[in-house]
Amino acid sequence: MITALSGDTSRLRETVEFVKEQDTATLLPLLLPGLDGPELRALVERCAFSHAALLVFPPDEAALYTALADCGLVVDAPPRPSVVVRERLAVRHERPAAELDVGILRPVVRCPDGTRRMVEVFALTVPPGSDLDTVAAQEREGQRETHVAFEVEAPDPLVLRGLCAVFARYGATPDGGGYNPHENGTVFYFTAPAEAKAGHRRVELYVPGDHRDVLAAHLDDTHRGAQHAETLLRLLTGAWTTQALAAFVRLEVADAMDRQRGVGLADLAREVGALAPNLATLLRYLTMLGVVSEGRDGFRLTDTGALLRTDAEGSMRPLALMYGGPFYESFAGLGHTVRTGQVAFERHFGENHFDHFARDPELAELFDLSMAAGARMFDPLPAHPVLASAPEGATVVDIAGGNGELLGRILSAHPRLHGCLLERPRTVENARRLLGSAGHAERCTFVGGDFADVPAGCDVYVLSRVLHDWDDDRCREILRHCARAMSDAAELLVVERVLPVDGAASLATAWDLHMMCNVGGRERTADHYARLFADAGLSLLSRAPLPLDAHVLHARKAPRSSPRP
Repeated sequence: MITALSGDTSRLRETVEFVKEQDTATLLPLLLPGLDGPELRALVERCAFSHAALLVFPPDEAALYTALADCGLVVDAPPRPSVVVRERLAVRHERPAAELDVGILRPVVRCPDGTRRMVEVFALTVPPGSDLDTVAAQEREGQRETHVAFEVEAPDPLVLRGLCAVFARYGATPDGGGYNPHENGTVFYFTAPAEAKAGHRRVELYVPGDHRDVLAAHLDDTHRGAQHAETLLRLLTGAWTTQALAAFVRLEVADAMDRQRGVGLADLAREVGALAPNLATLLRYLTMLGVVSEGRDGFRLTDTGALLRTDAEGSMRPLALMYGGPFYESFAGLGHTVRTGQVAFERHFGENHFDHFARDPELAELFDLSMAAGARMFDPLPAHPVLASAPEGATVVDIAGGNGELLGRILSAHPRLHGCLLERPRTVENARRLLGSAGHAERCTFVGGDFADVPAGCDVYVLSRVLHDWDDDRCREILRHCARAMSDAAELLVVERVLPVDGAASLATAWDLHMMCNVGGRERTADHYARLFADAGLSLLSRAPLPLDAHVLHARKAPRSSPRP
């Protein structure tokens, strides 16, 4: 027994060192090979490496505390009963659960970076001469309760199902779980794929609270067999989500709610002129999506839902109306576009989207507002070295700059700079009002025209979300207009979503489909943009990431070849 307990102490020490050395972002790809990009970032944002666990077999509680102290682990509370591990052992060894006195201790480990994690110690007391010696020997050999654990932060059913789906997509298989009423926590166990490189195969997702409804699906073998069908159903109902959000803003429900106070269903229905039972159905769906929440005082907006208010900073209400309106209608023709190459929007509306919006002032304004709604990608752009180092009095030209959202940010960040906005005449007037209200009118000029009218002799030229609207030939033409206007010292900044080359999930891939269907344009890889620049006499110097999977590409005129002697 002393030798066996000594082995447990050695395993405890190894587990302590493992906890100190790992972190969430590096451990997840080791457990789930191939996990990278947005899905890795999503997991890191929603769960954190919290502990590594092992099962030990002390003869009594005093021996357990001595072994912990030998490993530098301090505990200040008695063990809590382990429901999940006790039941797993009972099933595995065909013993009554009442005979298995399994407790849990979670001593804290202070990591070198200051992070506090834990070693989760399951302890099955095996007194000398007990018939549990056989259980202890088999468990030490199999190590079936050894695992690493990630705690899910701010859990809800959709998040939990999404996390389980990501684990399954990268080869992890469900391996049990349970609910522990003694600490009001739910655990989901997985077995990592055979190619996992973490030294552990078993993974736990620990979720505070009672989530037995989601757990039931995790444990149900029949449900697992239907998992692909459920996943496909969720994908197929994505259109319902788009229209639910669009209806939410069209009915101005978001504007009748806020985050601080709840609003009763009857009052809300009366204010927006809706049928209370039908509005309740809509709000329940949006609650499932995390757009609204329901409490004793009624419904209120979440931080996500607040972005759909008209008066929200960076309101995304216009995007909901565009994606649930004209672009929703045109997407019904996606198959025609794939089959023939004809732009679905033009087939449905009888003209390209620029002309269609231009003929309808309200729709045109909505389009401009929807473009501004994605302006979070611009947040770091004013700090780009090209703009930060531009000399006093330098002029920044925003080509096809919409309502001036980006140019206004640049001028606010750099009072020493001047701006010039090139746009269609009607849009120029809107931009003039916006930039004037921001106090930039005296430092900004406005040019009503098209790409052939790019003003010459300026210092920095910006093309933001322009090139993806066009095919390669038109892009070369636009870039040549820029190159002709640029001096040898001028800079060009191009903001676009850049397609990944490794197949990683990206918003650029989604927008590539959108551009093909609605405008006849496309997203491109960085190398593709570099070739277009070269064809126009420009050189791509660098690229840097921006929010929402965007990038800023920095280019200058290509050096002229020296004539041969």
